[in-house]
Amino acid sequence: MSEEPKETIKQSGELQMDFSAFILSLNASCMIHMGEIPDPVDMTRSVNLPAAKHTIEILEIIEDKSQGNLDENEKKLLEDILYNLRMKYVQHTQPGK
Repeated sequence: MSEEPKETIKQSGELQMDFSAFILSLNASCMIHMGEIPDPVDMTRSVNLPAAKHTIEILEIIEDKSQGNLDENEKKLLEDILYNLRMKYVQHTQPGK
């Protein structure tokens, strides 16, 4: 199976999926679950902390299983996203929140 050239993908308007785009999509999903950004479909904000925790755990598994296989930019992106999501999650689980 041959892949389309990148130029064709860009010209057609389709999004190109790579590791960084995948990680960023999981980040956005987690932020939606924590109510940090609105759902892009209906523009509402709701909090689903179990779903947010599940997404963070998925990112942790990806971090663990991809060790030694990421370039420096991908590694830094994943580390930064995990740190920020963990901090937001802790904020949401504090009493009085």
